[in-house]
Amino acid sequence: MAFEEYDKYEQSELVQKWLRENGVSIIVGIAIGLVGIFGWQQWRNHQARHESEASQLYQQVQIAQASGKTDRAAQLTEQLMKDYAKSPYAVFAVSNRARQQVQAKQLDKAEASLEWAQGHAVDQALKSLTLLRIAQVEMARDNGKAALATLDRLPPGDYPGLAQELRGDVLVKLGRSDDARKAYQMALSKLGGEAPQRGALQMKLDDLAVAGKQGA
Repeated sequence: MAFEEYDKYEQSELVQKWLRENGVSIIVGIAIGLVGIFGWQQWRNHQARHESEASQLYQQVQIAQASGKTDRAAQLTEQLMKDYAKSPYAVFAVSNRARQQVQAKQLDKAEASLEWAQGHAVDQALKSLTLLRIAQVEMARDNGKAALATLDRLPPGDYPGLAQELRGDVLVKLGRSDDARKAYQMALSKLGGEAPQRGALQMKLDDLAVAGKQGA
């Protein structure tokens, strides 16, 4: 029993000694931890408010576009680009602007808008989708080599069916029918059996076959 009491006393002394030697650092560590937690919560709250503001601005962009108020939509898009460049809503707004620029045959402006969107997108899937759109614009500008180079920037697993189909379209415009056929076949292999694009892809392959026979 005496030994047990001694052990308890000794342990108590050791604990008190350790606290005397390390008490300040423990308090400081706890304080720093609390400050860190508080700071993290404040940062999260700030990010949430920031995204909410960006979302509201993007909704205003959509309303302005639907109402035909193009100048107002452009102004709001510029505000998103300036104040919320890291938000996906800025990327959405600029991508929408690019689509309108394509419709207006302003292909150089559309490509510049899409380059901005691609450079500011954080999500990889969104970055890849924007690259596809850039390649489409480059093809429309008769810049097939640039379109192929843009498609080469896509990660292999991102939108493989769409990417290969677009590659085939570019290769057709460049007069590279054999390479285009391979791209279309690859696109078909990447699509599911019920994919709606399969019919259009098969038609493209059939057109190449007919053109090959006529040229033979």
